[in-house]
Amino acid sequence: MKTVLKIFLLSIVSFVGMSAQEQINVVKVLGNVDKIGPESRAWISSEYQEIVLYPHATTQEGETLLTTDTNATTKKIKVKALYDGKNIVFLLEWEDITKNIQYNCCSMNKADGFTLQFPVNYSDVTKLPYIRMGNQGRSVVSYMKRAKDIISQEDVEVSFQNLPEYNDTFNATSQSQQNKDNGQVFMTAGFDSIKKLDQSAMLSVMSYQNSTWKSSLSMPLKTNYLNLDNGAFPISFVVWDGNSSNGVEYMSPWIGVKLFGQIDGDELINSLNVEPNGNIENGKQLAIENCAGCHNFAYTRMAPENMAPNLSYVGGYSTLDYLKESIINPNAVLVTNYHSNAQSNFPWYQQNEDGNISSTMPAYDWMDETSIADIVSFLHSLKPQI
Repeated sequence: MKTVLKIFLLSIVSFVGMSAQEQINVVKVLGNVDKIGPESRAWISSEYQEIVLYPHATTQEGETLLTTDTNATTKKIKVKALYDGKNIVFLLEWEDITKNIQYNCCSMNKADGFTLQFPVNYSDVTKLPYIRMGNQGRSVVSYMKRAKDIISQEDVEVSFQNLPEYNDTFNATSQSQQNKDNGQVFMTAGFDSIKKLDQSAMLSVMSYQNSTWKSSLSMPLKTNYLNLDNGAFPISFVVWDGNSSNGVEYMSPWIGVKLFGQIDGDELINSLNVEPNGNIENGKQLAIENCAGCHNFAYTRMAPENMAPNLSYVGGYSTLDYLKESIINPNAVLVTNYHSNAQSNFPWYQQNEDGNISSTMPAYDWMDETSIADIVSFLHSLKPQI
């Protein structure tokens, strides 16, 4: 049985290795994956996919993106994923030269960590939420894990039995299974709509060695607030360094995740992998003429600071459809309580007597398709060099 299983797994590895690099392929394995840790031998059945993350900083006063003057760089992480039909587990690995842990439940020191983020509704891939906090009418669910040490007594090794086919276990330092911090789950549709969700089915472990974090997170494919069992789904990865003094996070755009063995989901994957087809140079000129009065970006800084979102790195974490929709219909992407105090003279949205909000940005639905495609291609090119 073990020999047959080994051959089966190696054949999957060969197939996955030849797959397109614009998606994460999730291998289906025998047994349960809901208690797989970062050192599990189950991971031999899949290959790492390298993902590029882009710098982004959000403060309570609004958005302050790093500019090109700061010599900002990207961050690369490596990702694997497995599923068993009911649960899915992700493995993330990234370099971090400083290990920052939050000690005890209420300490104020900053900790390293990561987030896996999913749109609640992704049936229309052209209308995905704002990449970090979701937006009005388009919620996101975030599985967040910080590096914590909540042990108040002598450490005890707790072993979780894993896939019997691998005769595998992983160890997590904890006083008990109940005292172990597995992370948190939130649903948001803007900065003022944070709702904490049940995280009892979530299991996350972070391991640090040789200046590298290696972290796993397992979760159900279906919950009462999220359904990922549709052949494919979008995901965004976020990591942060607790040693950072400027609150910078590194995040990916929406990336397609394909459940290997399921026939559905190809349309979603293909839509997320569409390449821009506009003229970047013409888009740059159009952006200077139409956008630079309010938005600052890499090639121009004429607008007052925080008059509108800084677009310097917007191409790093925005899909083409998101950029196009934001240009044609700014009211479609309203992130409540975003930039509420940063620039009182230039609110990003306005509220009427009934409490309904609308963007202060005018719609550019009058612009021809070619010009819009050119601007979108230019904005999509705005990202730090990899």
